[in-house]
Amino acid sequence: MLLALDIGNTEITAGLFDGDELERSWRLMTHPPRTADEWAVTLRALFDQAGLDITAVDGSVVASVVPPVTEPIADALLDATGTTPIIITPDSALPIRLDVDEPQTVGADRIVNTLAASRLFGVDVIVVDFGTATTLDCITKDGRFLGGVIAPGLRTAGENLIKRAAKLSATEIAPPARAMGKRTDDCIRAGLVFGAADAVDGLARRLKREWPTRDVPKVVATGGLAPLVAKYSSEIEEVHPDLTLQGLRLAWELLQGKGPAAA
Repeated sequence: MLLALDIGNTEITAGLFDGDELERSWRLMTHPPRTADEWAVTLRALFDQAGLDITAVDGSVVASVVPPVTEPIADALLDATGTTPIIITPDSALPIRLDVDEPQTVGADRIVNTLAASRLFGVDVIVVDFGTATTLDCITKDGRFLGGVIAPGLRTAGENLIKRAAKLSATEIAPPARAMGKRTDDCIRAGLVFGAADAVDGLARRLKREWPTRDVPKVVATGGLAPLVAKYSSEIEEVHPDLTLQGLRLAWELLQGKGPAAA
């Protein structure tokens, strides 16, 4: 079994694969920082709680945009599973091309999203990833990463709004009933959710106008808030919440020379 971890600035998403099937997934907070021993205890506890045997894991792979957390988690995986994880970087020998000015600055999550989109959909794709930042990644069907957009994420925008406005209080991100809010909470929800949907739609249309091939890219959303925002978007065509984890699985298979991805 394969344990894949996507380490983001706010959350860590972990997925357990049996072959190409995602059997179980978990979400953990990236902060506060933990030692390798503490991460190992956490991983074991997740498996124990789910009634799973962590020693059945025979491979692990990590994509991280938080360098201080990468090494402790890698050590924890070795301790808890006995596997040395593959760490995805811009130098990983994957069948994608980072066609940007500074390829070494491309985040590992965007790299595996590129791989997953090109392999799973077989068409040009704009991947909208709703995380700490909302990213729109432009990918051709042959695995060329063209660049994209990085914008503030929903929760990031909401937290900064509350922090800087003395009379506004924290509000749960939930489906807004209407654009014209009658209560402060409703106004904030409408601004965040409808604002995110409309921003994605406008940015996707701009990216389509700049697209370098004759193909019209498919717009696919991923990330924890993707199902919520996609309901109000006219450009998002499909939601694939586990796209990044699937990209990690494909990357592991390719780098290990295993499975259908390596064919």
